[in-house]
Amino acid sequence: MKNYDILIIGGGPAGISSALAAAKLNLKVALFEEKEILGGQLVKQTHKFFGSKDESAGTRGIYIAQKLINEVNNKDKIDVFLNSMVLGYYEDGVVTALVKEKMEKFKPKKIIIATGAFEKSLPFENNDLPGVFGAGAVQTLMNVYGILPGKEILMIGSGNIGLIVSYQLAQVGVKVKGIVEISEKIGGYLVHASKVRRLGIPIYTKHTIVKALGDRKVKGAIIENVETKEKKEISCDVICLATGLMPLSDILNQINCKMKYIPELGGYVPVRDENMKTTVENVFVAGDSSGIEEATAAMLEGELAGLYASYEITNTFDKRINEIKEHLKELRKTSSKVVSGLKKLNLYKDFIVDSQKDLGKLHRTGVPEKEMIENIIPKDSNRFAIMECFQNIPCNPCVASCPTNAISMDSLNGIPKLDEKKCIGCGNCVAVCPGLAIFVVDKKKESVLLPYEFLPVPEKGEMVEIMDREGNFLEKNIVLNVRKMKDKTNLIEVKVSKENINNARHIRVVI
Repeated sequence: MKNYDILIIGGGPAGISSALAAAKLNLKVALFEEKEILGGQLVKQTHKFFGSKDESAGTRGIYIAQKLINEVNNKDKIDVFLNSMVLGYYEDGVVTALVKEKMEKFKPKKIIIATGAFEKSLPFENNDLPGVFGAGAVQTLMNVYGILPGKEILMIGSGNIGLIVSYQLAQVGVKVKGIVEISEKIGGYLVHASKVRRLGIPIYTKHTIVKALGDRKVKGAIIENVETKEKKEISCDVICLATGLMPLSDILNQINCKMKYIPELGGYVPVRDENMKTTVENVFVAGDSSGIEEATAAMLEGELAGLYASYEITNTFDKRINEIKEHLKELRKTSSKVVSGLKKLNLYKDFIVDSQKDLGKLHRTGVPEKEMIENIIPKDSNRFAIMECFQNIPCNPCVASCPTNAISMDSLNGIPKLDEKKCIGCGNCVAVCPGLAIFVVDKKKESVLLPYEFLPVPEKGEMVEIMDREGNFLEKNIVLNVRKMKDKTNLIEVKVSKENINNARHIRVVI
């Protein structure tokens, strides 16, 4: 029997954050992960995170994972059990686990369950054909093992996962034939949607998939407009389902945690208090297993659970506990779905969510209306940043990146505002924006500075094709300057004619 202060099940962002929080207080921690590496979903997330600059916003998930793993490896108080599966937790407080194919027993004072989530499927004809993948599987094949799932993909679901994976597929040369969304509005962040639209990827809102075509493997799909019932056939060799996640709750059920079905949080979730403590004594929960949210919230919840479980052992209260609760409230201020779910757990009772404006065409297509763009173009400057960020989402790296304090926000969820008199057009904000939603226009030089995350990176003096916000060809012109950035969001300045200067938003290298 091995004794620990805290035993954590799950080595993803929430579990690792729990372990680091407890180890900081000199407690002995056992961290279990059934896979061969720590990091969970972070190890395949090549996009930059949103949120507060204080919580790694503007940093790619893979880099956050490496940083967390390094921190764990430098903590003597954390014992990591990889390729190990926790099998049960019993009334006497004993945990059994399969470690190196051998059953072992552990006796912790506290347990934190951070087992994550699994993907939801979708019923439609022939959904069992080879070539129908979950988005997590596609990300794992592509970003972890370097294997393309196919050549032409149809994405089902326009939440953040569907939009992000579509963008990543395009980065590796896969043709994304479209993104299908049953709702009237795009589900994910609109900056992600605009990013894929600039690549020429259509988004079919108010559509659903009704059938996968093919005999032995996917050769296409039939989608249908849910209002008009008009059908459309799309050829593809992969159908990728990004239709949501469900909390992984097997161990929570096994130990008889009180569970509640809350659709807004992904399904059955454990009843817990504001400190992540479940209805079972000494058992805490964190991350997606407590309800589906973004990874930043998972990391904060993990740290909160780790600190509060530690407090119950040491009786030393860390003021960071209350700081985390405030950070979580700020992150959730525009998420009516999550807050609605938390209220069903008797949490956030009096919490008021900021109402989200209907952004019209942008919400339905990913492309902003002409008037929205015209309203943000400075009138009296020759070189200035244009911030095509119209939705209230928790994100602020652009503010911290500005050397002249030209960018301001009322809150973490506010819309960034530009003081054109202070803006020097340096492009720092272009490089750090997780949504790739900022551009610098130089009217005098007739150029646009834009973010570019594709290969090959063009060279100075090279001719490239210049595209608009829907991926339509505008003109061919010359690359004036290239800034290769360490985090792979390169900055390309291209010459653009006067008539296209306010519409040029992407380039394509001519091979």
